[in-house]
Amino acid sequence: MNGSKRVLLSIASAVSLALALPGAAGAAKEPLKIGVPTALTGTYSALGDEAKRAVEFAVNEANAAGGADGRKVEVRFLDTEAKPELARQQAEKLALEGFNIMTATIASGEVLAIGPMLNRWNAMFVATINKANDITGKQCQARLFRVNRPDNSDAAVVQPWLKTRKEAKWAIVAADIAWGRNSGESFKAAAGATGKSVVSENYPPFGSNDYAAHIRKVLDSGAEGVWVALAGRDAITFARQAKQFGLFEKVTTGGVSFTTDGTVKVLGDVVKGIHTIVNYSATLDTPANKKFVADWAKAYPGEAPTNFQGETYIGMQIILQAVKRSGSVKPADVAKAISGGTFETILGTQVMRKADNQLIGPNFFGLVEEAGGKLQPVIKMTVPAELATPVPDGSCKL
Repeated sequence: MNGSKRVLLSIASAVSLALALPGAAGAAKEPLKIGVPTALTGTYSALGDEAKRAVEFAVNEANAAGGADGRKVEVRFLDTEAKPELARQQAEKLALEGFNIMTATIASGEVLAIGPMLNRWNAMFVATINKANDITGKQCQARLFRVNRPDNSDAAVVQPWLKTRKEAKWAIVAADIAWGRNSGESFKAAAGATGKSVVSENYPPFGSNDYAAHIRKVLDSGAEGVWVALAGRDAITFARQAKQFGLFEKVTTGGVSFTTDGTVKVLGDVVKGIHTIVNYSATLDTPANKKFVADWAKAYPGEAPTNFQGETYIGMQIILQAVKRSGSVKPADVAKAISGGTFETILGTQVMRKADNQLIGPNFFGLVEEAGGKLQPVIKMTVPAELATPVPDGSCKL
């Protein structure tokens, strides 16, 4: 081999080596890997399916636009069955496989099981559906964030509504899980603050098939109204049985996560006229939400995003913007970019409160009625962000 050929081969080898090195010209950036431990089977499977579709929509949208900060976005889903211990196991599996920026778990108990492990796993988590106050309260974590409305935000909406109601005696029916108990306590506090009394408290087991005894207790209690904190299959089962007992005709009914877009679609006229917290609606009139709804309809013809899908999409917006802002997919860097940050969302500009990692946003109250040619939760009252997100109670120590 002559000298000139050796020189050319050396140059070629050097160029190949340079291109293979991290950060070299033309080298692909490390992908953003998002892990989703969520309920794909069991009582909350319908909610998990909604969250899954929202994550997939956001991932496809980001990749079509060139990725997150020029990085391909990858996602992996694992089934948790809405069980806290299984959620912890599945989240650990995702983190070990590199899908360590996580989101879209359904039950609050699951997130409360995952949160304390995030540092150990070198992971972070963005809650999009979970409501228990402790997530951004006494069990808060530096790498755990929430974008949806917690129970104390719902109470901030329920209280002014209760002031308008003539019913003095109320009953509670809520799932016997972290969120249900939390929601029941929040409603009880709101009732007390408005001069109402709670005369019957009922916490049926998660995944119940028979609510007859609890419905009879409500009817026998003398309650003039009932507040329901049940979701997914629990909500559907309870509503159908309550209708058979004539509960909705005999007492005023309101709830949270009870008459959502998804359950109303299944139950129809069974839940017409029920009062409800509305945390997100496709009907919200912001330019960004209008675009989101229009783009969703193109991806899923004939459909509008549900409340859980809107909330989960906001979580994805926060993650994607934080990755771009930090220029990194390392959980520590992304978490730092989220904490105290300002983000553009489908509900407008929102701030992630640094004191407890809670996104400051508005909340809504409404009624299930006909609108736009279909039965759906319709917003009747809006509570602005600064009032709908109570100040931290001091229990979060970040």
